[in-house]
Amino acid sequence: MPPRSYPMAEQLAFLIGGIIGGLLLLIGVSCCLWRRLCTTFTYEELPETSGPAATFSFSRKEDRLYQYSGIPPGRLPSVPFVVPPSHQGRDWVPLHGGDWAVTPQDPCAVPEHMACTSNANPGDACVTGSINPELYKSPEDMSETGLPDGCLGRLWFSVEYQQESERLLVGLIKAQQLQVPSETCSILVKLHLLPDERRFLQSKTKHNICNPQFDENFVFQVSSKSVIQRVLKFSVYHVNKQRKHQLLGQVLFPLKNETLAGDHHCIIWRDLEAKNLEPPSEFGDLQFCLGYNDYLSRLTVVVLRAKGLQLQEDRGVVSLFVKVSLMNHNKLVKCKRTSAVLGSVNPVYNETFSFKVDTNELDTASLSLVVLQITEGNKSMPLGRVVVGPYMYTRGKELEHWGQMLRKPKELVKCWHSLCRPTEP
Repeated sequence: MPPRSYPMAEQLAFLIGGIIGGLLLLIGVSCCLWRRLCTTFTYEELPETSGPAATFSFSRKEDRLYQYSGIPPGRLPSVPFVVPPSHQGRDWVPLHGGDWAVTPQDPCAVPEHMACTSNANPGDACVTGSINPELYKSPEDMSETGLPDGCLGRLWFSVEYQQESERLLVGLIKAQQLQVPSETCSILVKLHLLPDERRFLQSKTKHNICNPQFDENFVFQVSSKSVIQRVLKFSVYHVNKQRKHQLLGQVLFPLKNETLAGDHHCIIWRDLEAKNLEPPSEFGDLQFCLGYNDYLSRLTVVVLRAKGLQLQEDRGVVSLFVKVSLMNHNKLVKCKRTSAVLGSVNPVYNETFSFKVDTNELDTASLSLVVLQITEGNKSMPLGRVVVGPYMYTRGKELEHWGQMLRKPKELVKCWHSLCRPTEP
């Protein structure tokens, strides 16, 4: 039987119907997928709760997953964020059962360094992070306290050296606790730049005051090569009614590299010293300190100053220095020297040296200090010598100085010594 043939109109109708049916089926499938997708990402809105955290539920598929772990459907495990209480600074009370309990405490207590001041109103609130002025107070100036017994007074000043213009700027600030003969005193200060004793600068006279405030500036013209070999001298005088000057005390300040290279605004203070009125010995005198630290096995020598030196001016004096030698059984152990000071009969050094000496060596050790001058040919010529040590090397004041050092450990004992001929032992 031959196949049936459809007319052209029927074939066209079948084709249109198939297309429309396919579109309807595609729309239906799309709607189902869209509804399923919307259901998956729909959040369940919960009623308001008083708890600190809010929870939400997921789709049924995820609810079924959580059923196997024992979690109710539609809920995620809620982990609330809780700040643990701080027990620092609380008082603990022991109980009879071996446990510990905390005494009641103000939950809004403010730390002590952030507490309000005592003059604040009761209704005022303390702001966290407020500044406590007590923590930012500058340290107390201890230079105006603690003057030693027998102190003649204290002087404050500043020193600055300008390298380009070769000028030494000295600021005279004040003086306090001066030992004056009467309350109606008048004070002035003279400034010398040693070794030049002839020229000086003078401050204004402060009348009827024992603690004068000067606030004056002075300028010395001095080369950069010789400034570190100079000594700044302050002489404080009392002026009586007859306008005669009575020396109250003096300050000798050597100009060193570390002093001039420091802070230009640094204020320096020194105690006044009495002028030594005793005549110098034949070859001059040397002042130094001795100290021994038995714990560190350290022998300390502080070379302070010399006076009355017999300079060889015909040799062309350039400068003076002191050589310090540690001897043991008359054998040289170690030798050190001070910096050179321009030729002066009264040089000032203020330099410290330290030597390693065991305690069992103190009976056989000694110190030799020699003052030397450097001539134009850069040659050293000794001017005087002093030896301090135990009984086997010294006698008199030198032996007594050594004994005081041993009797006062960790203290510096100061003493003047007469120089002898360099060739003498």
